[in-house]
Formats: sequence, C-alpha cells, structure tokens
Amino acid sequence: MYLAGIEGEKEHTNAKKILLEIGELFQTQDDYLDLFGDPSVTGKIGTDIHDSKCSWLVIQYLQRTSPEQRHILQENYGQKEAEKVARVKTLYEELNLQAMFTQYEEDCYSHLLSLIEQCSSPLPPAIFLRLAR
Repeated sequence: MYLAGIEGEKEHTNAKKILLEIGELFQTQDDYLDLFGDPSVTGKIGTDIHDSKCSWLVIQYLQRTSPEQRHILQENYGQKEAEKVARVKTLYEELNLQAMFTQYEEDCYSHLLSLIEQCSSPLPPAIFLRLAR
C-alpha cells in the first residue's frame, strides 16, 4: 500500500481488519479440513487431534458439552493411536460440528463480503475478494 502511495492510517487499519478476517476464516477452514478433508484432495494428513492443537473444532466442542463428554475428549485428545483419534472424530460428528462449521463458514464469508464492501476503498475490492475466494 505504501508503494502505491496509500499512506493513510484509516486505509491501513481497514485493510488490516479485512485481512485478519480472511486469515481467521482460512485458519478455521484449515482446522476443519485437517479432520474432515479428503487427503487426496487437500494433500495433507490431518494431525491436529494427536498433536493436541487448539483448533476451531475442539473449541466448539468444549463450549457445547457436558463435563462427562469433556472427560471422554480429555482421555482421547492428544493421543496418537488411530482409535483414539477416531473416537474424537466421532465425538465431533455426534455434536454435528460439520453443520456448525458450514453455518459458521457461510456467516463469516457473508460478513467478510460486507466488510470488503464497506472498508476496501481506496483499494479495489477485487484485491480482497480474490483472497477471500
């Protein structure tokens, strides 16, 4: 932006606001695909569960479950055994986190489009729209 002669603090703040939203959406999608994505399509084998990462999925699960369900998660999360990873995936599926993710993604993308429309000027909105897509 500085190279293009855009030096105003407001413009930089707005661009940062948009780009942080894009980054959050990307990270949430990455967390979801780590578990539910097809490795032949994504090119990666998910390891967030056995690496005990604080992903969007585990946060959503913890916000919506009972102490007993949390205990089951604690027994299995961060474990490398395939059956323990599969147990966590089953817990997520029982809570229907796939549908929650789909709704979150749609809401986040709509909010992002609105934010781009409101805040992108004087930069062309297409710059941000390409990144968002």
